[in-house]
Amino acid sequence: MNEFRRARHHGKPCDELPFVVSNCGYMCGVRARVLAFAAILACGVVGFFAAGSPERASGATTPNTVAQADAKQAYLRDCATCHGADARGTPVGPSLQGVGAAAVDYWVSTGRMPLVAKGRPPKSPQGQAPPGEYLADPNAQIRRGTPVYSPTMTAALVRYVTMIAPGGSAVPSVDLAGANLATGGELFRAQCAACHSWSGVGGALYQRAAPSLRAATVTQIAEAMRTGPGQMPAFGTAAIPADKLDDVVAYVRYLDHPDDRGGQPLWYLGPVAEGAAAIILGLGTLMLAIRWIGSRG
Repeated sequence: MNEFRRARHHGKPCDELPFVVSNCGYMCGVRARVLAFAAILACGVVGFFAAGSPERASGATTPNTVAQADAKQAYLRDCATCHGADARGTPVGPSLQGVGAAAVDYWVSTGRMPLVAKGRPPKSPQGQAPPGEYLADPNAQIRRGTPVYSPTMTAALVRYVTMIAPGGSAVPSVDLAGANLATGGELFRAQCAACHSWSGVGGALYQRAAPSLRAATVTQIAEAMRTGPGQMPAFGTAAIPADKLDDVVAYVRYLDHPDDRGGQPLWYLGPVAEGAAAIILGLGTLMLAIRWIGSRG
């Protein structure tokens, strides 16, 4: 303390400036309290992130995952009306036992499931449905649409369904890095083009239509080939070997932007559109030229 009092302040001893000593003591006390509070706050922040939030500590879901209870609730709300709470089917919907994760993921991720009553009052055999809910509509036309669930909820729903209905094919893993387009094109023309057309834009069949492949993801393409959704046959490894699956998927993706070396694709309608263009444009132009020459003579 004596040394401190002998310290100089602007050239004067501090014992000649008692207000300086008292003011320095006050400021030192304030600084000490501020530093102590900051240290406690920093320890609290570090401890929070080190231990994790209550959700992480208890093993609850993060924003990138969905709890099993939420997936179960979604299934019971949107799927059990047709498929049953135990996924064994009902009079209006098939069983999901043994269907597999690949089939469930395909139907849900493409928006084909769940079937919902759109624009009509939702009803059930027991009476009016709860307000704001849509019950499954077994009479709705199944077609591709906007997915009802987010990708994380879809994955959680697939896990829940495969838990109560085990078996079937898993979601295939697709890697297009080393795919062979030539091999994929041969298999596509042999196994797929008859229904989906050589260009993958779909085609009309008896009492149904094969959909276009343009909107499908690589995983959905592989899932469809292995599971055979709807009236489409399932292509096993005898038709499309496991090491050739990536080739076919890569070729389908190539059809989105093919190399049209013959000129204008004319909507990929095939020889009919090409013949019509030749007749209307080519022959029509020739007839006009003949008439013009004859009129000049």
